Amino acid sequence: MIAYLHGKLAHKDPAYVIIDVGGVGYEVKVSLQTFGALPNVGDACKIYTYQQIREDAHTLYGFAEPTEKALFLDLVSVSGVGSATALIMLSSLSSPEIKQAIVNEDVKLIQTIKGIGGKTAQRVIIDLKDKIKKEGLVAPQPNIFMPTNSQVRTEAIAALVMLGIPKPTAEKSVDTILKREGDQVTVEQLIKMALR
Repeated sequence: MIAYLHGKLAHKDPAYVIIDVGGVGYEVKVSLQTFGALPNVGDACKIYTYQQIREDAHTLYGFAEPTEKALFLDLVSVSGVGSATALIMLSSLSSPEIKQAIVNEDVKLIQTIKGIGGKTAQRVIIDLKDKIKKEGLVAPQPNIFMPTNSQVRTEAIAALVMLGIPKPTAEKSVDTILKREGDQVTVEQLIKMALR
């Protein structure tokens, strides 16, 4: 298993990054939390990884902090929550928000995440509540703002498509949110709103 990658950030997208480690580029799927915490392209970075090996794909999932990786692994251990769903959860809500919702048994908040129904939300709470209570809660990470509206729109749509949302649906959702929220919305905020 690949535990982490330490190298140069060669490409940065809201849904994935490419880390150049000794001349080899590793494509790593990331959440918005990790995207916001990573440095600029060309800078050195370290990203904690989880490698999923299936018959049809070898996929790396990356996290800025070991605590986010631990939460991801907890989420995928729940029946009915796969890697893509766990990544959407970590992109829709911050790790502390997810943990707080689980501890408080806030089914409604967990259900606001795209692709999570009532039964899955309840299963997440039942399976993880005691474990998360033992671990305690951490403070949320700040958002990083992106420059222009067109760049924000393009990156948000690309990220939503990478997360499995059909492109026409992603475009419609992003455009609706941009009309409502205006130019001050970040890529992270836009994707979170579109996933709800």
